[in-house]
Amino acid sequence: MILMSKRDYYDILGISKTASADEIKKAFRKLAVKYHPDKEGGDEAQFKEINEAYEVLKDPSKRQRYDQFGHAGVGGNGSAGNPFEGFQGFGGHGQNVHFDFGDLGLGDIFSSFFGGGGQQQKQRGKDISVDLLLTFEEAVFGVEKEMSLFLSNTCSHCKGTTAEPGSSMRACHTCKGSGQVNRIMNTMFGQIQQASICPTCEGVGSEPEKVCTVCKGKGIEREQQKIALKIPAGVDDGTTIRLNGRGEAMARGDKGDLYVNIRVKPHKKFTREGSLILSEEHVAMVDAALGIEVDVDTVDGPLTMKIPAGTQSGTDFKLSGHGVPHLRGGGRGAHIVTIQVDIPTKLSKKQKELLEEFRSHKKRSFF
Repeated sequence: MILMSKRDYYDILGISKTASADEIKKAFRKLAVKYHPDKEGGDEAQFKEINEAYEVLKDPSKRQRYDQFGHAGVGGNGSAGNPFEGFQGFGGHGQNVHFDFGDLGLGDIFSSFFGGGGQQQKQRGKDISVDLLLTFEEAVFGVEKEMSLFLSNTCSHCKGTTAEPGSSMRACHTCKGSGQVNRIMNTMFGQIQQASICPTCEGVGSEPEKVCTVCKGKGIEREQQKIALKIPAGVDDGTTIRLNGRGEAMARGDKGDLYVNIRVKPHKKFTREGSLILSEEHVAMVDAALGIEVDVDTVDGPLTMKIPAGTQSGTDFKLSGHGVPHLRGGGRGAHIVTIQVDIPTKLSKKQKELLEEFRSHKKRSFF
């Protein structure tokens, strides 16, 4: 018996060893459609070989082992088991198919064919995303805000049922009460029946005998809504707050959620790093040399800070408890003040004489 060596996976897909993930996917899609065994002119053996190669090369870790050790690095066949294992194939071949239908854009078709379609799921309204602008101080200390949004709300007349109060519901005329409709789709594998949620009753299976006179059967009405929101102390720019059930309403379904994206205005003097507040204070060269007390601005108001003699430019001073509150409690961060020593660029004659005298002194440095 002559033993046939396994073909190189890159050769099977017709790609180079430096092919990108996108190139691998495109090559597989083209070959899988061409050689699928249930397609006229298809080739079951080649299809199996193509799928085996793709299962390895699409996975970065498997691909790395294959590049290093060849077929031995991926168990010889490139998959955990028979790649044709899972369900009965098409056209009575009795073979099983296992590959990524999503890559072929056929996910919906096969989901319906194998029982994934037509499942009724409770509908919900749309999620809404809005930006909320805060000042630096509001973000640090927290604040209560009221937003005014124009949203869909549950109809106050029919309470979202879509039926005029006092009238009853009947079986949907479109789906006959099943909540789903079927349609025939022509695919490369022949005609496939697909089930989807009924567009008339949205999967409920019933419709009103008499529609609501206010919302005209929509179950919702658009209106201006005021939403109160408590912003916690310590919230940062880019934080998103989720309000469950405060988004768009939907007939016979749950409301969506409201996502509030926090945006914080830059401060003219302060910056922030987590729970730290950072700022700079400029002092004159002589003041840094001799020491001085300066008034420092903080989010809690001005504080007097002592700068000792000999302070160098770039020195940081820590004001504990004057930073940003920790969101989960436990006090506040610190305020870090960085000292910048200003060197004069223009000197009077007298100032130059004094500095020259200082330079000629035995003590050659301020510090």
